[in-house]
Amino acid sequence: MRIIAGTHRGRILAAPKGLATRPMLGRVREAIFNRLAPWIDGALVLDLFSGTGSLGIEALSRGAKFARFLERDPDARAALKVNLQSLQLVEQCEARNGDALNSANHVALKEGSWDIVFFDPPYPMLDKREGRDELIECVRAIILEQLAEDGVLVFHTPAAALGEGDFGDGVEAALSSWGTTDIWFLGRAEGDA
Repeated sequence: MRIIAGTHRGRILAAPKGLATRPMLGRVREAIFNRLAPWIDGALVLDLFSGTGSLGIEALSRGAKFARFLERDPDARAALKVNLQSLQLVEQCEARNGDALNSANHVALKEGSWDIVFFDPPYPMLDKREGRDELIECVRAIILEQLAEDGVLVFHTPAAALGEGDFGDGVEAALSSWGTTDIWFLGRAEGDA
């Protein structure tokens, strides 16, 4: 996987062997970042379920000020660490070991007001109603409590896994689809800041 644009354009990111980490297609990442252009410069970025860090690193490459990564898989975290060191981004970020859905991590996540949040959970978490509800509850909490007033949360899901009504009151949702992938751009509804 390569960084698409910015100061680290063309650099290849390390990734763990096997199928445990699901990389996002380059054309989907490029479309996401084209849409995020107004938010990127100087942004504070939170990359949840970060894997190898491709989304947060792309944001840093394009001008974000700081990124915090949260990943629980040790192989993905090891690849993330290699990527941050090889790109000399260690001073611009923080990588934490943890599960975004674990309530013990919610305090750590609230330490900032995030301009951009990437939320890219494993697809199987959306297969069961319980997991799906937990993800949506976490997304709502981030948007309503931790996202900057005009910030955006980018939620990567399988196609047709969620509908706009799933996010509830106070959340504004816009959907872009690419084949088997849906990308939700979520923020606070006007008047709910």
